Amino acid sequence: MRLALLTDLHANREAVEACLAHAEGQRVDQYAFTGDFVGYGADPAWVVKTVMDYVGRGAVAVQGNHDYSVVRPASREPVRPQMHAEAREVIEWTRSQLDPGQMAFLADLPLTQKHGNACFVHASAWEPIRWEYVTGVEEAERSLKASRSRIVFSGHVHAPALYRRADDGRMGSHVPQAGQRIALQPQHQYLVLPGAVGQPRDQNNAACYAVFDDEDRSITYFRIPYDHGAAARKVIAAGLPIVFAMRLVEGI
Repeated sequence: MRLALLTDLHANREAVEACLAHAEGQRVDQYAFTGDFVGYGADPAWVVKTVMDYVGRGAVAVQGNHDYSVVRPASREPVRPQMHAEAREVIEWTRSQLDPGQMAFLADLPLTQKHGNACFVHASAWEPIRWEYVTGVEEAERSLKASRSRIVFSGHVHAPALYRRADDGRMGSHVPQAGQRIALQPQHQYLVLPGAVGQPRDQNNAACYAVFDDEDRSITYFRIPYDHGAAARKVIAAGLPIVFAMRLVEGI
């Protein structure tokens, strides 16, 4: 089976459409969405509906910190993801954009899902509710040890990365190149971060996603150019903080 991995869609319709269209050309059999369907972008209702449609056809989906925040008003929830003022502003606006069914869908998403030897989580498999950023081998090792799965698929970091925990416990990391097929050894554990579909932050404004092939045990990362200018203009037209439009253009 070939599995398309998409994370951090962030209400960016143009980026999501581009990645899904590209994935169709990659002979993908199924899809996994590892959280943050809302936040930052101007099309939360369209993105959530799209993910709902894919889940209805068997796709995997887990909850991200922005999804978690939009369905839990701060006054009612003691545990809150850390967010700056502009991000909280978009969360408040997003609540007004989603219908009750879409809100219920986000609220009911699990923090993790396991299928066979794979674990799907937005942030770290180590205490997912803490929303820890996996930015190095220490955090990657913590996530892999906690999951006990051969492969962990996650997001939250907004940049592509790959970590390996060898059978002797040694950790390694790799910065994947777009279009490069990477063979995964069956005796090792791997943590796969495809990078963000809706808001890349590695000085490259092309959308990110990856495809995992469980038959030949390989992962391929992709960068997909899309009309980021149109997405940015929508952010401005919606009255959302201009910084989120600038990030789409600059890839930061």
